[in-house]
Amino acid sequence: MKVYGIKNCNTVKKALDWFKDNGVDYEFHDFKKLGINDGKLQEWDSKAGYAHFMNKQGLTWKQLDPSVKESVKGVAEALPLLKDKTSMIKRPVIEDGGFLFFGFDEQAYKQHFKK
Repeated sequence: MKVYGIKNCNTVKKALDWFKDNGVDYEFHDFKKLGINDGKLQEWDSKAGYAHFMNKQGLTWKQLDPSVKESVKGVAEALPLLKDKTSMIKRPVIEDGGFLFFGFDEQAYKQHFKK
C-alpha cells in the first residue's frame, strides 16, 4: 500500500496514526520532497476524475490569482497545476491494489482494511 501526502499535514498525520494503530503497513510518498509525476496524476484522473482530488477548499487554491483559477476548465489545465502545486491535491491519497481513496475517513479505512 502506498500513501501520498505531506508529512506536516494534519489530515495525513491522522491517517498515518490510524494505519500505525491498526497495524497497516504502508510506503509513504511525500509530495513536498518527491513531487508527483504526470503518469500518476493521469492514472488518478482516469480512475476518479481530477475534480475528486483537486482541493479547492484549501489555502493554496484560495491564494491563486483569479485568472489562474478561471483558466482551469478541464483536465488539460488541472493536471499541470496539480503537478506544480502539490498542496492542492486532496490528502492523503491511499492506493492499495484497486482501492484509491482521497482524504481521511476512518469508516472507509475500517471497511477496506477489515479492522
